[in-house]
Amino acid sequence: MTKLLIVPAILVGLTGCAGVAFMAAGPPQAILYADAGTGHEATDNNIGKKKGEACASSILGLVTTGDAGIRAAADAGGITQISSVDNNFMNILGIYAKYCTIVSGGSGDGSGDNKE
Repeated sequence: MTKLLIVPAILVGLTGCAGVAFMAAGPPQAILYADAGTGHEATDNNIGKKKGEACASSILGLVTTGDAGIRAAADAGGITQISSVDNNFMNILGIYAKYCTIVSGGSGDGSGDNKE
């Protein structure tokens, strides 16, 4: 019986530590490799052509750096009217993980907006 429990315990241990830094965000998890996106929010604003991205990365879950906030992503894309917020998560063997927030929208002055 003990031998049967060892294999699952080892597999759980292999899920890696780097992804732990972003677990609260609720991105998809995987044991070997993950690169997936999820929709987060949408507003009533027109869908603009501008896009901004902000990321944070983690090494072994021990060191995490970056600002993956919505404000940072909007600033990176010059967006003042947000139409949608998406997230992308990448994890390689639990050694390196990256979490990004992608914001779409327009500037509010009509430039870069799609007013169809």
